[in-house]
Amino acid sequence: MIKKIAISIVSFLIVICLFSSIVITQENEYKLIREFGKVSSVITEPGISFKIPFIQTADTLPNEILIYDLAASDVITKDKKTMISDSYVLWRIDDPLKFAQTLNSSIRNAESRIDTVVYNAIKNVISSLSQNDVISGRDGELTSAIMQNIGDTMKQYGINLLTVETKQLDLPSDNKAAVYERMISERDKIAATYIAEGNSEAQIIRNTTDKEISISLSSAQAEAEKIKAEGEAEYMRILSSAYADQSRSEFYSFVRALDAAKSSLTGGNKTLILPGDSPIAQIFLGK
Repeated sequence: MIKKIAISIVSFLIVICLFSSIVITQENEYKLIREFGKVSSVITEPGISFKIPFIQTADTLPNEILIYDLAASDVITKDKKTMISDSYVLWRIDDPLKFAQTLNSSIRNAESRIDTVVYNAIKNVISSLSQNDVISGRDGELTSAIMQNIGDTMKQYGINLLTVETKQLDLPSDNKAAVYERMISERDKIAATYIAEGNSEAQIIRNTTDKEISISLSSAQAEAEKIKAEGEAEYMRILSSAYADQSRSEFYSFVRALDAAKSSLTGGNKTLILPGDSPIAQIFLGK
């Protein structure tokens, strides 16, 4: 009975030691093997490995891209304008051993160092730029300048800062109204300039059009006068030709006398009174 109990205890201790010696490393983590608190080895590849039970321990560090969100803070531009910067950092642990030795394997300690370094870099970069340059540099120039200012500062902690991105770069609430009013005033001036230029261009177009119309009308009137003169000349030529022939002359005189008499008979009075020596009376009397 005692022998069975001893065997059971020994088997149990062997199982415990076996499980205590197994270290499983996932793809997104590092394993730090410590011996009496000091890091003796670092496991960077995923898989199963072993450690000495009860003597060695295993700590875990993330082997993936991490994000740290900085608190929004005030920064001052070169032209003494206050702005509110709200940014975040993408980072990862590249050297887990150095990370453990300098920051005691603490993510919180790492974020504290990142916060200080990145905030100082943002402040230094923005303080060297005017407000307009800061706003126009949000397409990537600002990030490049901040990363250049940080340099290799974080490598001493085994950290690789991948990028610093700005979520929001805004004005303090008490300055927004004044800035918006100035922007509106500037836009109004630009709009007034465009309107004045448009009106000037429209006036030029109207003047040119009026000139072209006047020229066209003058040409048309001159052509009409020319045609009218030619018509009158042709009319006079026809009359001259008609009156040159004695037989036709008497007929045209008769027709013109009838037209003249018809024109004089207006209104309700249809009586035509002519003197005896009138050319019309002479035509009607056959003289």
